[in-house]
Amino acid sequence: MGRGGKQEAIDGPERRCIVSGLSQPAGGLIRFVVGPEAQIVPDLAGRLPGRGIWVSADRAALDMAERKKLFARAARQQVTVPEGLADLLERLLVRRVIELLSLARKSGQAVAGYEKCRDLGLRDEMAVLVQAHDGSVRGKTKLRPPDGPETYIGCLSGQEMGLAFGREHVIHAALRAGGLSQAVVEEAARLQGLRKSIGGYATGEDKTDA
Repeated sequence: MGRGGKQEAIDGPERRCIVSGLSQPAGGLIRFVVGPEAQIVPDLAGRLPGRGIWVSADRAALDMAERKKLFARAARQQVTVPEGLADLLERLLVRRVIELLSLARKSGQAVAGYEKCRDLGLRDEMAVLVQAHDGSVRGKTKLRPPDGPETYIGCLSGQEMGLAFGREHVIHAALRAGGLSQAVVEEAARLQGLRKSIGGYATGEDKTDA
């Protein structure tokens, strides 16, 4: 991540999705391994031992992998897949993003509240703008994300963001450049794949007074 809002493209190792058959950077996929009892285990941190099975961070891809028994084909054995796999992964990713945001807050890389976010932007220190998807459109458009890709996160609710900042609800937050901020961006991008219907930058007319 570069100075201010400028993101530096980082080419990581590529892995092949068992659904699409296409190779892409590992950051855009979710790794699974076969557990001791032949169960499919999500490995969000990428640290579990065993041969990795990779699926795009996309609800439709996960549902297809489960429905067409593609995990068993990739593992070359019979496996047990957790029921409601995409929903399980969504919950795990929400928790992971909240934990990373909390760590960023404690390290001084994340701030919450409209005024603090605005001031960070005015000082050209905002790397990423984070806004609750259920906040008001009119309120959210008063802040703009930095230029460039991957500078906006909008897939969390106000309550979820509040958990990261020790409050009941948070609508606006911002990240300074740094390692934790990059980790938040990467995990939020995977969560966005499971929440495709929400999370874009707010534009247009106000829809809610949240």
